Amino acid sequence: WAFASNALAALTSPLLFGALADRLAAPGRVLRWLAGAAVGLTLLASWAVERRASPAVVFTLILLHALAVVPSWSLLYSLALGRLKDARREFGPVRSMGTLGWVAGCLVISLIQADASTRAGLAGAGLWVVLVLLLGGQTAAGVVPERRVLTVRQRLGLDALALLRHADHRVVFLTACLISIPLAAFYPMTPLHLRDLGLQHTSAWMSLGQVTEVVAMFALARLLGWFRLKTIFACGLGFAFFRYFLCTLDGTGWVLTGVSLHGFAFTLFFITAPIYLNERVEEAWRARAQALMSLMTMGVGNLVGYLGTGWWRAQCSTGTEMNWSRFWGGLTVAVAAVGVYFLVAYRGRRTTETAAD
Repeated sequence: WAFASNALAALTSPLLFGALADRLAAPGRVLRWLAGAAVGLTLLASWAVERRASPAVVFTLILLHALAVVPSWSLLYSLALGRLKDARREFGPVRSMGTLGWVAGCLVISLIQADASTRAGLAGAGLWVVLVLLLGGQTAAGVVPERRVLTVRQRLGLDALALLRHADHRVVFLTACLISIPLAAFYPMTPLHLRDLGLQHTSAWMSLGQVTEVVAMFALARLLGWFRLKTIFACGLGFAFFRYFLCTLDGTGWVLTGVSLHGFAFTLFFITAPIYLNERVEEAWRARAQALMSLMTMGVGNLVGYLGTGWWRAQCSTGTEMNWSRFWGGLTVAVAAVGVYFLVAYRGRRTTETAAD
C-alpha cells in the first residue's frame, strides 16, 4: 500500500496540476509549489516512520507526499519539452540527467547503509530544497490565464480525456497503462529476488537498469531519426518481454541481465511517449496530455500493478519458499499480450503526412 500511494495520487493530482499549468500558471511555478510541499511532507513521513507512528498516520503522510510529488514528472516533461528546439534530438540527453540522479541516489543509499533507514528520506528532503531554489527564477512568461469561466471538469483537467477519442492516442495511452501493470513488480519485487539469490546492497544492484537507461537515452535521438515511432515503441515492449523472461531462469547472472535490460525497455517506450505527445498533441493541450499519461501509467497502471502483482506473489509462494520462475513467467505472458495488442491496434502516421494532419 505504501508503493500504491503513488498510484492513488496519480489518479487525481497530475490532471489537476496539468490543467493549472496549461491555463493559469507556468509549469515551473507550479512545480516549485509542489517541491516546497514535498520538503515538509518528506520530513514528516520520515519522522512518523522513525517514531513508529500508527500505520494510518504513516500512510496518510505518504499519500499526501505522493499527491505533491507525482505531478512533478509530467510538469517536468512539459517544462523541458516546451523549451527544446528539437525534442527528438535533445530530450533524451536532458532526460538522462534524471536517470543519473536516480543512480546517484541508489548508490548513496547503499553507501550510507540506508536501504532500510529513514536517513534516505532525510537526504531526499534536502534535495527537494535544492530543487525549490533552482526553480526560484521560473516565471509565468508565455502563460496567458483564461478569461472564460471554467467548468469543474475543466478545472480538474478531466477534459483531457477527450484525447482518447483519437485512435493512435488511445492505443498509446492504453498500452502505457497496461504495460505499467507488470512493470510495477520490477521495483519492489526484483530486490527481494536478488536478496533470495544472496546479493546484498540491492539498491546499488538495481541501478544497473539506470546505467543502460542513460545509454538508451543518448542513443534515442539517432534511433528516432532512423525508425518510425511504432518501431521504437515495439522495441521497448520487446526488451520488457526479455527482461522478465530472463528473470524466470532464476539465476543471479540471468536476473542481473534482466535488470540491465530494464533501461532499454523503459526508455524506448516511456521516454518516447512524451516525445510522441509533444509532436502529435496541440500545444494548448500538452501539459494535460502529459498529465493524462501520468494518470494512466502511475495511476491506473501502477495501482493495479502493485496490488495485483502483490496478490500474484502470494499465489507463487508456499510458506517461506517463493517460486520466482512462476512469478516472472506470469508477468512475461502479460507483457507479451500487451505487445500483441499494440502491434495490432497502432497505425501511426505515414511519413508523407504533416504534423497538422
